[in-house]
Amino acid sequence: MRKKNYVIDTSVYLTDSESIKSFGNNDIIIPLKVLEEIDCHKKRQDNVGANARRIIRFLDNLCQKGDLSKGVRIEKGKGIVSVKSLNDVELKLNSLTPNLNQDVPDHIIVATALTVKSEQPNRKTVMVTNDINMRVICNSLGLECEEYNPAQVVENIERLYTGFSSILVDEQTVDQLYSGEELILDQELKNVCPNEYLMLISNTNEKKTALARYLGPETALRRISKFKKGIWGVTSRNKEQLFALDLLMDPTVPIVTLVGKAGSGKTLCAIAAGLEQVMSSAGDSKAYKRMIVSRPVQPLGKDIGFLPGTLEDKMTPWLTPIQDNLKFLMGDDRATLDMYMQKGMIEIEALTYIRGRSISNAFIIIDEAQNLSSHELKTIITRVGEGTKIVLTGDIEQIDSPFVDETTNGLTYAIEKFKNHTLAGHVTLHKGERSKVASLAARIL
Repeated sequence: MRKKNYVIDTSVYLTDSESIKSFGNNDIIIPLKVLEEIDCHKKRQDNVGANARRIIRFLDNLCQKGDLSKGVRIEKGKGIVSVKSLNDVELKLNSLTPNLNQDVPDHIIVATALTVKSEQPNRKTVMVTNDINMRVICNSLGLECEEYNPAQVVENIERLYTGFSSILVDEQTVDQLYSGEELILDQELKNVCPNEYLMLISNTNEKKTALARYLGPETALRRISKFKKGIWGVTSRNKEQLFALDLLMDPTVPIVTLVGKAGSGKTLCAIAAGLEQVMSSAGDSKAYKRMIVSRPVQPLGKDIGFLPGTLEDKMTPWLTPIQDNLKFLMGDDRATLDMYMQKGMIEIEALTYIRGRSISNAFIIIDEAQNLSSHELKTIITRVGEGTKIVLTGDIEQIDSPFVDETTNGLTYAIEKFKNHTLAGHVTLHKGERSKVASLAARIL
């Protein structure tokens, strides 16, 4: 295959510092303007700043091997990285592309790609950027352009794994499942994932159905039955909530992802299951020693700025939705809630300081996980120690972070990556149960 030239935009490096190694044995050209933009972000105390610092260090190491103006090979089997100066680019701006403005950084970067294309007409030149407007500019100038999305695991949200499917079986199979017998289907279950929920429908009577969970290849189907006494006062109002509670209460499934629109009960079910398993069991035999609840610090709309007080004071506005659920489940008994929190049985924490921790024997709930990147989510899940269960909840249609979308956010990434593993389970909740008003708004607005 003929080599290509890839001109990489700033947005790509700030999204993934390892992106420079993702283009095989093709040559990578870095516009000098990109280095200037990266330098402006290196002092940021977030993932963007961390990526900026990492790519700068990587390029510095390449400088030890050779001259970047002439090109330095990344490693064996990888392409050559070179930095394109502004002299030739300014010539391109002045002669061939007069519509581009040298005072606009994006225009200079696009002009760099056009310069490379004109200098090597026999080799395909591709601009790589996550900036939508830059891709539009490239298209209008006849320059091929691609988006860089290493975390994109589905083409569109409609193809996202739901954790539920239906299959046709004979009536005897349905009766056998209801009788309490272990059931191993003779028919091959194609495209069915471990811990996926199934509705068995009789092929002679479509009204005769049964709900079961597929545990994995060569294992029996487990019939799903309602929790008659409820879970910490919460009873399922639909089959999706029933599936969610079944996963949440199963200690053999330490990774659970719940997706649902506003008011579907995903967070309430998760907190109820956590309270049930942390508080209800006696002594040292209880499933988990504590429940940890957290969520990303991501505002809706404009940021209100710095908040005064201690860390607890600063986190209060962000964690109020979680506290609302706790108050609802505990009957607004503030004294009891405070007592549990003082004993360390309930912890409400910021994700900011989770790096480096190892959390054992805990029930962890990460709410609003759709605002996390795949890298951030990996950092969180790798903190899980022995005897810990982690639950990720979120609404993929309500993303507040400007750095992820429906197909690239951390929650979507986790759902698709874990769906074929027996240690993980997923449920998509479709029906809103908060109120008629909330359900109507979620459906039509």
